[in-house]
Amino acid sequence: MLSFVVLFLAFLFDTRICHAVETELKVTTIKQEPYAMSKDSELEGFCMDLLFEVSKKVGFTYKVHLVKDGLYGRIDESGHWKGMIGEVVRGEADLAVAPLTLTAARAKVVGMTKPFMQTGISILLRRDQAENQGSFTFLTPFNTQTWVSLLMAYLGTAVCMFLIARLSPCEWVSESDQNRFSIVHSLWYTVGGLTLQGAGPHPKSVSGRVVSCCWWLFTLFLLAHYFTNLSSSSSTQSSSLTVKGFEDLANQDKMEYGCMAGSTLAFFKNSSNMVYRRIYEHMERSKSLVSSMDEGVRRAREGNYAFIGESVSLDLAVARHCELVRTHEVIGMRGYSIAAPFGSPFLENLSLAILELGEAGELEYLRSKWWGSHCLDQDQTETTEAPPHKLKGLFLLLSLGLGLGLVLALLELAAHSRNTAAVQKKSCCSVLVEQLSLRLTNKAIPQETNDNNKDKP
Repeated sequence: MLSFVVLFLAFLFDTRICHAVETELKVTTIKQEPYAMSKDSELEGFCMDLLFEVSKKVGFTYKVHLVKDGLYGRIDESGHWKGMIGEVVRGEADLAVAPLTLTAARAKVVGMTKPFMQTGISILLRRDQAENQGSFTFLTPFNTQTWVSLLMAYLGTAVCMFLIARLSPCEWVSESDQNRFSIVHSLWYTVGGLTLQGAGPHPKSVSGRVVSCCWWLFTLFLLAHYFTNLSSSSSTQSSSLTVKGFEDLANQDKMEYGCMAGSTLAFFKNSSNMVYRRIYEHMERSKSLVSSMDEGVRRAREGNYAFIGESVSLDLAVARHCELVRTHEVIGMRGYSIAAPFGSPFLENLSLAILELGEAGELEYLRSKWWGSHCLDQDQTETTEAPPHKLKGLFLLLSLGLGLGLVLALLELAAHSRNTAAVQKKSCCSVLVEQLSLRLTNKAIPQETNDNNKDKP
């Protein structure tokens, strides 16, 4: 009986111990978009969703707090760890769930899981300081739609001039039985107007002169738009800097650059690559480091500053700010991991849960959810291009002029046909049809028609 009581009390004691162990895990994180962001009194973001998913797989509850000093994890002058890594080392947190870079120094003091995201080091800067201007910069004042519209306007004007030269009686030279204003001459004459040079012979009819004036006004305003935008584009490009990678950054002294103190700075400090060492020495000498990701993005947006940081974080800045761009070069590939104290019973299960989420596509889904860009549908061409709608009125004016010229040419032909019909004592319609057929085929005009044309002043 006594032994039964002892066993029963031992069972109750062990049960209480188990319930005491089942406490909430203290999770530390840092506020950074889109990993952890404030929403009312709670936090949301990629890391919060990741924490929720792994907690379901591993089986624990948690309570999240922000790191007190606002740092990720680095060693201070006294040799103590600060930031989230420091809280895990001191036992103030059971887990650190944030974009924590897996490094050898951190792995010596805390346990790190399998990476849940791969990243590297890249450069963020304004688009006009990163893009390389090509060999065809003279085309940049107008976009493709405007150039195609200009080509169509040129061909339409040339065809219109050709038709007017055939229809209008004033364009037929009395010394010849054929019209010399061919389609080739019309194309050449229109090009001459486009270059403000002119190419004779010029139209003699009212209809032809109307079309010529409209074409000259069109080209005058079009060239004014072109040279204004070309001058603006050239002045912008002359002061811009082309940076494709870290070597270009290290070989120039016009643009300031820097990074955050932490693993990125340590990479350049400990690198044996001479280019990376020069970058580190410049940042130390110029004191161009930034205290936060937001400060680095802000300085990059202001211009004349290149922010060096994690490529994943820089991709988010590009998605949020369309004037920014990340260079293609990525160095120092590493991964983001969850940190826990050495000996934590959750480390192995957390790594297994991360692998399962990656294989199921959940990590990629979370990436697309929080890295969505509103710049994908924007035209990334130069801002100096003239939008088509600004030149719409100019093309409309030309179209009206061409239409008016054709109408006047038909009226001139109708008046001439009426006079010819009175002389030949034929119906006006039959003479008009005959004249149209002869002029459009460029055949010899009857002598009566030429004689009638000679009597005109």
